[in-house]
Amino acid sequence: MDSPVEGVAAAGVAVTTAVHDLGGFIRTQREAAQVSLRQLAKRTGVSNPYLSQIERGLRKPSAEVLAQIAKGLRVSAEVLYVQAGILEQKDSSPVLDAVLADTAISERHKQLLVEIYESFRRENATATTQTVPTTHD
Repeated sequence: MDSPVEGVAAAGVAVTTAVHDLGGFIRTQREAAQVSLRQLAKRTGVSNPYLSQIERGLRKPSAEVLAQIAKGLRVSAEVLYVQAGILEQKDSSPVLDAVLADTAISERHKQLLVEIYESFRRENATATTQTVPTTHD
């Protein structure tokens, strides 16, 4: 059986890995948007050194800082919240996965496509739950 110390150590490793993954994700998004660290710092009001520490997995940013970074990168804050473990990821969809993985379109266009797709899904879900009146002869 694991000792409490081993459990705490494993939890610490998991948190460190999650923070590093978040930083790597932010770096990837920044590079895909062709934004330098200094440009992102200007856009977000978050210091260049702090952003660098986040990207290297040395710091875990608050929800407010994540929202500023998302705005600076023109991505959904929800995406960063999911990466940070603040929100749970929604059900996956092959269409959404393809849109989000496409490097040929901007983050803003991805966000718009996702919003349109989700609105169509909601509309169709509503239409299928409504009952059609039947006539009896």
